[in-house]
Amino acid sequence: MVPTRPLLIIACGALAREIGWVVDANKLTGVDLTCLPAELHNRPKEIPGQLRRKIEINRGKYDRIVALYGDCGTGGELDELLAAEGVERIAGEHCYAFFAGRDSFDGLMAEELGSFFLTDYLARVFDRLIIQGLGIDRHPELLPMYFDNYRRLVYLAQTEDADLQAKAEAAARRLGLDYVYRFTGMGELAGFVTAAADKAGAVTRKV
Repeated sequence: MVPTRPLLIIACGALAREIGWVVDANKLTGVDLTCLPAELHNRPKEIPGQLRRKIEINRGKYDRIVALYGDCGTGGELDELLAAEGVERIAGEHCYAFFAGRDSFDGLMAEELGSFFLTDYLARVFDRLIIQGLGIDRHPELLPMYFDNYRRLVYLAQTEDADLQAKAEAAARRLGLDYVYRFTGMGELAGFVTAAADKAGAVTRKV
């Protein structure tokens, strides 16, 4: 019989750094992480199929598997898959909601429905994932088609990083949007990871 480990987190690659910080900060052992490419944000219909394959490959190797994903544009297909597989996911439609906190995110949207959000990861890779990923670098005429309905860019910061703040401000200027900064820290992500580890019997290292 192959021995199992307590917990596997299957996550969006955009969250890998933050999950690692939470695991390290809480000195958790027996917690493994595997990620799908963050670029799937631009192809959300591929997320359920790829996540299913991750579950199938790892089933039987872990006492517990959880998904650190929002719906992320799958139109409910991700939740249908996870329900069928018996895999829990973090609550929230997307990472903006669980970083900001769902109530706070709703408040931000109530302030301005036309809000475009960045996280630390998205501030870091804005040009590659947004400008290049959406083809705006090759076809500038696409920019108003994607962003005319937005009024502001809201940077939900996980860390207080002056370089990332400058990148986020530059992104707002690139899109012609007002700039808003909100420090969130790890938001609801931290509680989800530590609770999942506790349920799986992962342990805290003694120092």
